[in-house]
Amino acid sequence: MSERRQPIVAVLGHVDHGKTSLLDHVRSLGEQGRSSVMDREAGGITQHIGATEVPSEILNDLCAPLLGGKTFDSPGLLFIDTPGHHSFSSLRARGGSLADIAILIVDVMEGCRPQTRESLRILKQSKTPFVVAGNKVDRLHGWQCKEGRSMAISMRDQTKEVQGLFDQKYWELVGQFAEEGFNLERYERIKDFTKEIAMVPVSAREGEGIQDLLAVVIGLAERYLADQLTDVDGSGEATVLEMKEERGLGKTLDLILHRGSIRKGDEIVLVGDRGGISTHVKGLFSPRGMSEMRDAGDRWDNAETAYAAAGIKISAPSLDGVLVGTTLRVVSSDEERRAALEAANEEANLSIDLDEEGVCIKSDTVGGLEALAKELREIGVPIRDASIGKVSRRDVRSAEASTDPLNRLILAFSTEILEEAEEEVASSEAGVKHIGSDIIYRILEEREEWVEARKSELEEERRELVVYPGRIMLLPDHTFRISKPAVVGVRVLGGRIHIGQGLLKDGVKVGRIKSIRSGQESLKEAKQGAEVAISVDGVTVGRQIDEGDVLLVDIPESHARKLRKMEMTSMEKDVYEELLAVHRKDDHFWGR
Repeated sequence: MSERRQPIVAVLGHVDHGKTSLLDHVRSLGEQGRSSVMDREAGGITQHIGATEVPSEILNDLCAPLLGGKTFDSPGLLFIDTPGHHSFSSLRARGGSLADIAILIVDVMEGCRPQTRESLRILKQSKTPFVVAGNKVDRLHGWQCKEGRSMAISMRDQTKEVQGLFDQKYWELVGQFAEEGFNLERYERIKDFTKEIAMVPVSAREGEGIQDLLAVVIGLAERYLADQLTDVDGSGEATVLEMKEERGLGKTLDLILHRGSIRKGDEIVLVGDRGGISTHVKGLFSPRGMSEMRDAGDRWDNAETAYAAAGIKISAPSLDGVLVGTTLRVVSSDEERRAALEAANEEANLSIDLDEEGVCIKSDTVGGLEALAKELREIGVPIRDASIGKVSRRDVRSAEASTDPLNRLILAFSTEILEEAEEEVASSEAGVKHIGSDIIYRILEEREEWVEARKSELEEERRELVVYPGRIMLLPDHTFRISKPAVVGVRVLGGRIHIGQGLLKDGVKVGRIKSIRSGQESLKEAKQGAEVAISVDGVTVGRQIDEGDVLLVDIPESHARKLRKMEMTSMEKDVYEELLAVHRKDDHFWGR
């Protein structure tokens, strides 16, 4: 057993920027070191559940030209490769990130995209050191690729025109990273990795520059993570990635063991939805060879012991209610059990401050829920209810109970909505909305769009119920009938006019609007700038009103009170103030 464990490496990046291509290339390294995919000889690559391990033998061989005779001290690198619906922010270990180090993949042709920026925020929050892989350099016009070639050599072999194109994209990236508070620098020019973020140009698809990327990751891990990589002794700690039902085993947990060791028969403490759960490891399994991790079946080997860092599967009694994304702790004494149960109870109590009024949030993991809550807090969105699991009817009813219609929202990160809950949302008279995604920034974007649309709807609903003030001018040569009712052409100078509104001339009532027409079309209202024909009861053109007159469109006193609390245009406000002044000559408290 080595005295160091391998660093755990997370790979992040925007959709389609090359995360899958990089992980595929990492997996292919193992095939070069073995004659058979199922062979588990030393020097071969082992794919753990939710992770891919590259042993130091392969790394030392691949990166030898760049390591200057040095060798990698740790047993290898363990790449976290979780299912798509798990975000990096969901994976925690002892309050921090499960990953020791991260690779952020950025397409050099596209630069920082929304998910890149989200990844940067998460890396900053979790204080995880990272390296930037500037991927898809092969898409630069004229770039000559050679599989397995070091990027240091490749850059020298490119034409000056291609190097110029690369520099242009590189400096654009430097600017984008500076906006997020990071100093980006080409990897071969860095003197202090604690002050600058290394950018390694790569082509994950063509396999160029991968050795440079791995050498930088190794170098960072060896230099700055030495202390945490010696954390191999003592009781095991793991992060729960997934809970599955396996034929013949019942409920099982897929784990990343990030500290110590775990043995068959060990007592473990898990985090359940109601607090700590104490149980025993009944079965311990590690994946066989290069078998596909996501599949069940017979591609698992029984194991007696597993050491950090590794991807493993366990079976145990009493796994109901275990929360994904939480910590498994191995205990070997009453004192350790008490401490572990206390820590599990604390982890089960979500550290999310709730408000009396706000939105409802859901996630499949504790880390995911906390990540979503943190982002919402930063933009000032209150949270009324937060829980783990699929969106249920109870969540819909909770959202319906919000007094503010703009908070009748269920925001679900990386979790599904149950069919009956979906039906209830569709038939909700309170206007409940469900927004779900595997990407937090998409949830925030969709919420913003929905809030804007909902505000407009609510405003329209209020406007339909409230009569607004207006100012009109009778157009010259547009009198179509002088009385019973008078029909005249008018221009709406400000505000709006509704059917049924009274008209004022110099503060005196002069009839009521009976109808509004534009050509052959009958209208309920006309807004500022419109020229329409109106019929007016109770007036005769040439007596009470004349062409060229400017009239105020009156409002009932009860509506004047409502309007005070509503948004009006500056012109509507002017007319409103003028109407208040007219009415308050006779009644000082009118409209108050």
